[in-house]
Amino acid sequence: MVREQTRPIPRDATPPTTLTIEQQFINEHPRSHELYQRERAAVPGGITHDVRHAKPFPIYVEQAHGSKKWDVDGHELIDYTMGHGALLLGHSHPEIVDATVEQMRKGTHYGAGHQGEIEWAEWVRRLVPSATRVKFTSSGTEATLLAMRLARAFTGRGKILKFAGHFHGWHDFALPGYAPPFDQPPPGIPRAVLDSVVVAPINDLDAVQRLLAHPDHDIAGVILEPSGASYATVPLPDGFLMRLRALTAQRGVLLLFDEVVTGFRWSPGGVQGLTGITPDLTTLAKILAGGLPGGAVAGRADIMELLEFKDDPVWNRTRKVAHPGTYNANPVSAAAGVTALRLVSDPAVQRGADALARRLKRGFNEALLRHDLPGFAYGESSTVNTVVGTRYPGDLPLELEHPAGVAPEVLKARGPEPLLAALRAGMLLEGMDLWHGAGAILSVAHTVEDIDRTVEAFDRVLARLRAEGLFGES
Repeated sequence: MVREQTRPIPRDATPPTTLTIEQQFINEHPRSHELYQRERAAVPGGITHDVRHAKPFPIYVEQAHGSKKWDVDGHELIDYTMGHGALLLGHSHPEIVDATVEQMRKGTHYGAGHQGEIEWAEWVRRLVPSATRVKFTSSGTEATLLAMRLARAFTGRGKILKFAGHFHGWHDFALPGYAPPFDQPPPGIPRAVLDSVVVAPINDLDAVQRLLAHPDHDIAGVILEPSGASYATVPLPDGFLMRLRALTAQRGVLLLFDEVVTGFRWSPGGVQGLTGITPDLTTLAKILAGGLPGGAVAGRADIMELLEFKDDPVWNRTRKVAHPGTYNANPVSAAAGVTALRLVSDPAVQRGADALARRLKRGFNEALLRHDLPGFAYGESSTVNTVVGTRYPGDLPLELEHPAGVAPEVLKARGPEPLLAALRAGMLLEGMDLWHGAGAILSVAHTVEDIDRTVEAFDRVLARLRAEGLFGES
């Protein structure tokens, strides 16, 4: 059971006017600060995932349940990070916990096949339209790496086309073009690898058509987030996926949907289940494994056949795509995954989380308009993205899905770093942990009360940010 926790300062109390948000945050999080200093001595940067980098320092959490988590300084937080999007059902869902604990008592690693991996694959096949066959990995990064390898092996071509701004994990073939400036090569990646990745401009299908037709490009597959870059942070134009499907089919190029975030969240079948547009290969993770480590590649039988052993030494030596992995489909992840997929197969789960996201989005936009501050909240499905420091061009729709007339670089940046850091810290002081410091990933464990409390807190934090001059001239 989650023990009762209290905040040092009541949520509705007015902080001392002599303290800035940053000063108050430092004062109220001494244990997190201590742990951060300790971790920095052992872990580069004091963090184990780049997105957890935060100023003045990150928080450290002891436990989580439902829509909430509790940090080491005793603060109860409504959580909008939700395991980086893995927890559509909330923290520590009782059925997932029970399935995981039961499996752990039986064993965590058999070094052999088990019934759970079959059931897990069957659930993926049942829900995901492209999933004729399924192969498990340990993460989304491994899944996109394997999918790209399959595309090259199947077509006999050497290059992968991706879109600027889209995130496909952190392996060498995924990182080029991910973050602004999109044309700057990431450090540590060999030139030969960079030359094997073709980066198309964001949402530019005319450029894709030219690149696919170019005789020097030798493109095996096109990979993208079918929501648009970074789970619809930069959404796709209407008709984009349908035209891209046609372009790839015309050229015999494989289409790869990276549904690591969108899979089972946009609908039980992901974006492809919602739109009816079926890729050749799909990568999955996050919700797939119910909050535990796990990923998968799913797709056409003739492509997935390349992962099979055959009674043909020549095939096994020259055609089969290698796929080891100590923790592929491990029994504990499989138990959590089977349970999670059974629960999220009900479309009411996605509809419930989507409705909460719309309510939060509307509340954030109402608060920004009320304070006449530059910023806007938008997003698809059960995600909310917030940009601060930039005014929305024209009238701001309260339930905005696709921002128009805003540069992709602005959408990806979300706002000036000092303003974002203060917004994050201010909301933590109010008892809310926002995703990327400004947005939200919703779960069905959140409640209307959670949303309304968060909107009220956002309103108060905006007032403090303006009073500290962090919005500049607005």
